Amino acid sequence: MKALFDTHVFLWWVLDDARLTPFVRDLVADERNELFLSSASCWEMMIKARLGRLAFPEPPEKYIPDQMNQNKLTGLPVQIVHALHIHRLPEHHKDPFDRTLIAQAQVERMPIITNDSLFTAYDVKILWEKKGKRQ
Repeated sequence: MKALFDTHVFLWWVLDDARLTPFVRDLVADERNELFLSSASCWEMMIKARLGRLAFPEPPEKYIPDQMNQNKLTGLPVQIVHALHIHRLPEHHKDPFDRTLIAQAQVERMPIITNDSLFTAYDVKILWEKKGKRQ
């Protein structure tokens, strides 16, 4: 299965945060899955790091690529088709980074691994909890 990380899920995964559900831990650990991190997420993390709202154990320009390599994540560039698709999204969510991820997930036809309840207002599959809930 292909799936797109939301920014917080990437951070929670690499920092072994207890907020990750067992379902998500199993999903990410399963090497049969092809997992993606958007360049929009990297951009968001760099802005927050620069503003002092996010700290990394190493310089982020080293830490993020190293974690992507260690965890076998594929980078997903923001392409023109993704940016243009944002205009078609309803205004449920104001965060430009999250709107970009939603557009990418829709265009690429892949689910998003997220705990952000605002994503459920969009036509995108959310992977978070066990089957029968928000999966």
